Amino acid sequence: MGLHSPFYLVFTDLDGTLLDHDTYGWGAAIPALDQCREKGVPVILVSSKTRVEMDILRRRLALSAPFISENGGGIFFPIETFPDPPPGAFLAGDLTVSARSPAVSEGGRGAGLWEISLGVPYARLVQALEDIRQELNWDIKGFANMGFEEISHLTGLDKREAQWAAMREYDEPFIIQGEEPGDLAPLYRAAEKRGLRITSGGRFHHLQGKNDKAKGMELLTAWYRVRHKDVMAIALGDSPNDFAMLDRADIPVLIRSRRTFPDLKRRIPSLRISDQFGPAGWNSVVLCILSQNGEGVHEQRL
Repeated sequence: MGLHSPFYLVFTDLDGTLLDHDTYGWGAAIPALDQCREKGVPVILVSSKTRVEMDILRRRLALSAPFISENGGGIFFPIETFPDPPPGAFLAGDLTVSARSPAVSEGGRGAGLWEISLGVPYARLVQALEDIRQELNWDIKGFANMGFEEISHLTGLDKREAQWAAMREYDEPFIIQGEEPGDLAPLYRAAEKRGLRITSGGRFHHLQGKNDKAKGMELLTAWYRVRHKDVMAIALGDSPNDFAMLDRADIPVLIRSRRTFPDLKRRIPSLRISDQFGPAGWNSVVLCILSQNGEGVHEQRL
């Protein structure tokens, strides 16, 4: 009796996971990306990055699956792959021009997408962060108060990429300048009383609504389960804002980084931890998972 292969979904964080933390390269992950493409395994990008950043990246990676932007604020389906709108989706507005940026190059990305909105509008987040700054008297600075040069310096992105990173819809990245307080509880409480939440990534804290990566992953997994049998969600991430996603995945993977999280394995007993950092770790773990339980071959049906 042959082994039945599950329909895998690969939900992946970007910086420090699929992308190198310092160079943003993904060369070491190409063998596993090719395997996913050959086997029809959707690779679903999940990040704090903006819609425009992620749409450009998924095209560079030759990915046609949906993606989740700004820590679960928006779910986007490429129209070239999904000609009919998913339930609850609407045609995403064109972000090729914004008040802070000239026209986006590379063909004007960010359009040609169905969108499911889960987050709080950006203008409300910017105002709330300013209110929190005044309430706590902390030296907080968000992207809305940074020029492209400063964003470029903090992220390592070039100026054009920094412009894309500033085109935000559902999430405000911020830093606490000077020495960061040892107790961030007042920050969390200030966000909570405004109906918002704080997450922390590899470089920034983020102010957002009650959306998170895990909710976006669960919604998309449910959407695929209507269309495929035996769906299994693989989730890969490297930082605390990925932990809820790892906690709810069928196959959770922590990509090794400079930080250690000794309690995470107790919290998620099925957690796998990569031996290598970044895209090299991503590559080895994904290839290992796809080689288990048979070949994991299936066709991606629209």
